[in-house]
Amino acid sequence: MGENYGLSHDEEYATALTVADFRTNIAEVDERIAAAAARSGRERSEIELLPVSKTVPQERIRLAVEAGCHKLGENKVQEAHRKSHEMADLDIDWAVIGHLQSNKAKEVAKFAREFQALDRLKVARALDRRLQGEGRSLDVYVQVNTSAEDSKFGMPPEELLGFLRAVREFDTLRVQGLMTLAIFSSDVERVRPCFRMLAELREQARETDPELIGAGRLSMGMSGDFEVAVEEGSNCVRVGQAIFGKRSVPDSHYWPENG
Repeated sequence: MGENYGLSHDEEYATALTVADFRTNIAEVDERIAAAAARSGRERSEIELLPVSKTVPQERIRLAVEAGCHKLGENKVQEAHRKSHEMADLDIDWAVIGHLQSNKAKEVAKFAREFQALDRLKVARALDRRLQGEGRSLDVYVQVNTSAEDSKFGMPPEELLGFLRAVREFDTLRVQGLMTLAIFSSDVERVRPCFRMLAELREQARETDPELIGAGRLSMGMSGDFEVAVEEGSNCVRVGQAIFGKRSVPDSHYWPENG
């Protein structure tokens, strides 16, 4: 396999219980991101590390914030909304990174700074209506199903350009780029093509009309595969367990909404 990518989805991550623990874990992830960037001729500054705090109680999230985490990703809207209230005293930008039902758009419009799983016009329309009511806009990533798995959310690749054109009518939604979940595998040769496809789709969109894709960022890669994602051009890696520690429930329980 060449490089040691750490693609094990069963890895034992130590639970961070102190500010020092979080700083250590973040530094280790940063080093791995920087190494992967260097291998592909990229700068570390091109890649955002988005800590994913799903299932983590606010007591430990507060330690993570003290350690420097001021933007956090959450999969479930209700959990994220509750945490945004519990920790309203802290400087945190919340990114919703999981599948969204249109009837939950109201909550997202109230508190989220970013939504990374836009894949249906019904949801885009609901978000736009709610955001207009709130008098604000929202950064969004369009989610694409690059693994062709029925269990995955995200639109089929062939529908992306039409969707991006349609989303332009919603002034409150600021498309920043594309997001995907790779196939759930420890085999790098199965994971890498998912990331490579998303990068190719971005280039197709840019060639068609650069305005369709906004900043053209790619959100791809999680605790088990972020190094491969960085090598393939990721601008945002969504890392949960490698920072916060192993969850009490395995990632397979959350799939396809794991982080």
